[in-house]
Amino acid sequence: MEVLYSSTRGSGEKVTASRAILKGLSEDGGLYVPDRIPKLDRTLAELSEMDYRQVAYEVMKLFLTDFTEEELKKCIASAYDEKFDTPEIAPMVYAEGAYYLELFHGSTIAFKDMALSILPHLMITAAKKNQIKNEIVILTATSGDTGKAALAGFADVAGTRIMVFYPKNGVSPIQEKQMVTQKGANTCVVGIHGNFDDAQTGVKQIFSDKALEAEMNEKGFQFSSANSINIGRLVPQIVYYVYAYVKLLAEKRIEDGQMINVVVPTGNFGNILAAFYAKQMGLPIRKLICASNTNKVLFDFFRTGVYDRNREFVLTTSPSMDILISSNLERLIYRIAGNDADRNAALMKALSGEGRYEILPAEREKLNDFYGNYADEQETAAEIGRLYDACGYVIDTHTAVASCVYQKYRKDTGDQTPAVIASTASPFKFTRSVMHAIDPKYDTMGDFELVDELSRISGVQVPKAIEEIRTAPVLHDKVCDADKMKDAVRSFLGI
Repeated sequence: MEVLYSSTRGSGEKVTASRAILKGLSEDGGLYVPDRIPKLDRTLAELSEMDYRQVAYEVMKLFLTDFTEEELKKCIASAYDEKFDTPEIAPMVYAEGAYYLELFHGSTIAFKDMALSILPHLMITAAKKNQIKNEIVILTATSGDTGKAALAGFADVAGTRIMVFYPKNGVSPIQEKQMVTQKGANTCVVGIHGNFDDAQTGVKQIFSDKALEAEMNEKGFQFSSANSINIGRLVPQIVYYVYAYVKLLAEKRIEDGQMINVVVPTGNFGNILAAFYAKQMGLPIRKLICASNTNKVLFDFFRTGVYDRNREFVLTTSPSMDILISSNLERLIYRIAGNDADRNAALMKALSGEGRYEILPAEREKLNDFYGNYADEQETAAEIGRLYDACGYVIDTHTAVASCVYQKYRKDTGDQTPAVIASTASPFKFTRSVMHAIDPKYDTMGDFELVDELSRISGVQVPKAIEEIRTAPVLHDKVCDADKMKDAVRSFLGI
C-alpha cells in the first residue's frame, strides 16, 4: 500500500516519497510527513537474522513506496559499503549498564553519515523517476556534523551542487576543518556571523523565496535540502533503532518482544523522532529519553508544554545540540494535534513571531512516550570522566549528555529496562573537550597531539576522517553575515 506525504502546514497536494525527497521542504514552509506510519511486515525474529543492509531495505521499503526493489537495494548497497570502518555499520558496546549504539563509523565519524550516505543516491534516483532536468542545489545549515556528512555525500555527484552554511564560531576545530578542507568542484562552504538558528532560519527563508525559485528554474537549478527536515534523512535514521533491537535479540541480550528504552542526545529533534517512528512501526520501545544540553528548550517543553526560544543561546562543548529552534519537533506537534495542519501552522506562526507557543493539555497527554532532562557542561564532562574511569570506554560530549541524562532517568524512575544510548559522534571529533574531561593535564597539547593521545589511552585507532585533515589545505574560506546568505547563494551559482 502506497505511503504518500503531505505538509504539516496543510497547503498543497499529497506527493510521493520521491517528490518529497526532491523538494525537501513544502512550498508552505511545512515539513513532509507520511499519511500513515506503516507497521513492520517482518517479525522481529526474522529481522534478527539479517545484516544492516537487509534491515535497511525492510524498513525503508515501507516508507519509500514509489521506489522499486531494485532501485532501493542499489541505493542501500551504494551507501553502506567500505565507507564504514566496521562491517556491522552500527556496532553496539555494552558499558556500565547501557548499550551504546555507535553511529559514527562512517566517513565523517558522526551519526549524520547513517542517513547522508544514502540521501544522494535516493535523490538522484528520485530525480530520474520524476524526469527532473534541472541541476539540484543542496542548501544546508549545519550545527557541525550535517555539513561535513552532506558535503562528503554529494561531493562530485553528477547533477548536483551543495552549499553549506555553518556558525563561524559555533563548531569544534575538528568539525570546521573537516568542512573547509572538503574537496569537490560542486561544493561550497560558508561561515556566517551568527549561530545555528540564524543559519537555519536563513536557509528556510531562501527556500520560501518564490522570486529566487523562479529565477533559478529559468537558469536550470532547483533547491533541495540535506537537513533533517528532508524526509529522505529521517527514514534512514529509523533503520538503526530497528537494527539495534534485533541485534540485541540475535545476541540473546533481550527476549522477543521485550521492551527497551532509547536515549538520544537531541538538538533538532530528527534523531529522536526517528526512534518515535520506529516505536509507531511496532518496535517494542517503552520510553524515548530526550537528552538536552544547557540549551534545554526541549527539556522545558516536555516539562511545561511551552516551547519558548526566547532565551540566551549558549555555546557548549556539544555544539551539534546548540539549537533553540528544533525543526523536526514540528512533525511531532502535527501528530499530537491530531494531524491538524491549521492548528500546527498557527503554533509555528506563533514560534516565528513571538518565539513561543503552548500546546493544549490534551496534546500534552500524547507526549507520555517521552522523558526529557538535560546535562549542563560540568555534568557532561563528569560523565565522560566517570565512564572512562569505570571501564576505559571513551565517549564524545554529545553521547555524554545522553549518558548523564540516562543516569538521571534511572534515579528518577528506578526503571531497569534495557537501554540503548545513541552514540552520535566519535570522541575524536571533540578531542579537546573529551581529553580535558578525562584529565585537565591534556590542556597544553595541540589538537592533533590530543588525537594521538586519545588513541593511545582508548586503544582505538585514529579514524581515517581525522588522519585525512591533519595536513589538508583549506579550500573554503568564505564568511558572511546571516542577512547576506542569499547573496552568497547567487554568487556560488553565478546568477
